[in-house]
Amino acid sequence: MFCFQCEQTMKGEGCSKSVGVCGKTAEVAALQDLLIYATKGLSQVAVEGRKVGVVDDEVNKFTLEAVFSTLTNVDFDPARFTQLIHQCVASRDSLKAKVQAAGGKAESPEGPATFTPEKTLEGLIAQGEKVGVKSDPSVDPDIHSLQQILTYGIKGVAAYADHAWILGQKDDAVYAFIHEGLAATLDKRLGADALLGLVLKCGEINLRTMELLDAANTGAYGHPVPTKVPLGAKKGKALLVSGHDLKDLEEILKQTEGKGINVYTHGEMLPCHGYPELKKYPHFYGHYGTAWQNQHKEFANFPGAILMTTNCIQKPQASYQDNLFTTGLVGWPGIQHIADKDFAPVIEKALALPGFPEDVQGPEVLAGFGHNAVMSVAPTVIEAVKSKAIRHFFLVGGCDGAKPGRSYYTEFVEKVPEDCVVLTLACGKFRFFDKDLGDIGGIPRLLDIGQCNDAYSAIQIAGALANAFGCGVNDLPLSMILSWYEQKACAILLTLLHLGIKNMRLGPSLPAFITPNILKVLVEKFNIMPVSTPEEDLKAILG
Repeated sequence: MFCFQCEQTMKGEGCSKSVGVCGKTAEVAALQDLLIYATKGLSQVAVEGRKVGVVDDEVNKFTLEAVFSTLTNVDFDPARFTQLIHQCVASRDSLKAKVQAAGGKAESPEGPATFTPEKTLEGLIAQGEKVGVKSDPSVDPDIHSLQQILTYGIKGVAAYADHAWILGQKDDAVYAFIHEGLAATLDKRLGADALLGLVLKCGEINLRTMELLDAANTGAYGHPVPTKVPLGAKKGKALLVSGHDLKDLEEILKQTEGKGINVYTHGEMLPCHGYPELKKYPHFYGHYGTAWQNQHKEFANFPGAILMTTNCIQKPQASYQDNLFTTGLVGWPGIQHIADKDFAPVIEKALALPGFPEDVQGPEVLAGFGHNAVMSVAPTVIEAVKSKAIRHFFLVGGCDGAKPGRSYYTEFVEKVPEDCVVLTLACGKFRFFDKDLGDIGGIPRLLDIGQCNDAYSAIQIAGALANAFGCGVNDLPLSMILSWYEQKACAILLTLLHLGIKNMRLGPSLPAFITPNILKVLVEKFNIMPVSTPEEDLKAILG
């Protein structure tokens, strides 16, 4: 196997042994590679289809799910990948017939648009090993780098688009680009400039996708409002929901009403406490757990049932497997999967487990500072900047992870001067989310904007401030200190590059799939830079 799509890849170069850092086996890696290969073939057909007006919603939805399932820490189940690969080829051939009937291109290029999957698991793995990341050593390294950046960006777009689709928000422009981009990675005629253009277009499309997801979440559950979330526990039965999917949380809350079960969030579900239509449930209690690197310990100590809704954790440990359930696209061998939104097995497990024997007092944190909430106090914020009560804003957010070096983000926030405000989002905030930074004239110095996809909110806030001050975003007293881990973060980074945001600091290490030459281009165009130390970076920013 070879995989370097996440930040924690071995030695910062790539996982190439029988098991990756994330716990993904070589067999699963081969099946994921084969599924991406097959989806590129489906995309080639879909591109031809749109030329003659053939657009298939089922193909669009399947493409999102297939690509999403290959993100880091989503699906480790060989049986499910076997099913997806065969389903992909069946969808490809069905779509091909429709395209040909509409007068579209009848001939398919040799490769993924024509390949036939083996019938056995062993055969599929062997096929996957031939089409992996390093399957064509003749490709120029910089071209290969851009192809991988594009692929990983598309993976992030697919994840956000799938969440939006679940809540009824769709846009064929998003799916058309996913097909265009995946097909383009096979086009050997494309040079560096063309591929870089597609990479930046991926960022543009991701902005639209995050807009869809924002509309989906706020349309279904209302705009988040600032909300105090307890970090303690309440006596009684307990159920923990981790991941990102608001619809799954809503279904859990509905199905546990009146059953004496308190529902807790974990990880990126913390911002859900700010949504009016979710916080109205009296048994939606609080948040359990701190940082990503402690998840296994936290899950093992949680005295109730645990539901994983999206990628958020590495391969689960035996100490809590019996209490763990998955839903959506998440899957591991031997872990019970809920495919139909009927969470009765999860509820039964929660009732069978002891729960918390007594109330546990803990601190509270504030959540719910989405763009609507922040813009409602924009005049106060603007006046604080004009009066120099607020000197600078720092967006410190992104992914968390277990590899050493992420303590940088905790130390950075702790060292931010008292006349500065920290905006944060995504699971990277769990390095410092419970810090009491106080306030500036009633404005909290630590504002939790939400999940990773709520980078859309951060962009809206930055744009509104720029308009208020009559300047560009790059001219604001705003610095972005970003952490990345997996492919959704790649998509967000591409969105920021598409918007022309400069001077971003990225860490804790730079992506292994970006070659020195491509990094040089990003530095020249956007002055993107690696993080150094909190002291050095603060001095460079604030002087």
